[in-house]
Formats: sequence, structure tokens, C-alpha cells
Amino acid sequence: MNKFLKTLSVLVFGLFALPALAADSAVKTGFFNNTAIEGYDTVAYFTEGKAVKGSDKFTFTWRDADWHFSSQENLALFKEAPEKYAAQYGGYCAWAMASGKTAGIDPEVWHIENGKLYLNYNKKVQDDWFSDLQEDILAADQKYPEVTDVNKYQ
Repeated sequence: MNKFLKTLSVLVFGLFALPALAADSAVKTGFFNNTAIEGYDTVAYFTEGKAVKGSDKFTFTWRDADWHFSSQENLALFKEAPEKYAAQYGGYCAWAMASGKTAGIDPEVWHIENGKLYLNYNKKVQDDWFSDLQEDILAADQKYPEVTDVNKYQ
């Protein structure tokens, strides 16, 4: 009986430990949904210069996540060039990714640098990120494929 309980406890512990060992998804989605960047329209940051909530009516699945758009036009632009419009690092916080960590974002805290969209956890974090912007981008570019499963889409 004692051996059985030991084996059972090892199996149960293993089941809970497996997700911790797995890489994060390439795209940050909601805990209870599969929506990228909290349902905001990633194209609107470029075309309107502001954070705009997307609609369920204009949805496209890319990298196993549902991306929402505020218009058919923005959806079409994304379909033509998702790499151009998608938030960098799958919508994870750019500052956290520079340290090899994943963190959520505030869709209202964003920045476009060299034609790429970066999102941050909050304004304070973004201010810290701005202090070493180029170094953090280089670090995050390297860390993103290490901490997520993005390479499966290459």
C-alpha cells in the first residue's frame, strides 16, 4: 500500500509540474478564451494611431489565437501581412520578454518602433522599457523563441 501511495503521489505531482515545464504559447491569450491582445485591433494601432477594441464579427485565427478587428478593412490588412501588424512577442509585455519572462499587457500602453508594435504591462513598466529600448528589443528578440513555442510556426 505504501508503494502504491508513493507512485500515485509522484504521478499526480508530475501532472501538475508538466505545464510549468512547457513553453508558453507563441501568442498571449486570455485565461478563459483564445483571444489575442485582449480583443484589441492590432492593425488599428498602425492605421488609427490608438488602441481600438476589436469585434467578434471580424475575427481571424493566426498562430492558434483569435485576433479581433474593428473593421473588415483591418481584418483584410492583417490577413495579407500578419507578421507586419501582429504585436511583437505574441502580445506579451515587451519589457518582461527582454528578461525571458512572459507577462500580460495593458492594450492602452503601446509603442510603435521601426514599424513594429510593442505592448507593455503598464505605463511604469513602459517607462522602464524606454530607458533601454534598443537593448531590451534585442534581448526580447532573442528570448521570445526560447520561452515560447513560436518556432513551431516557422
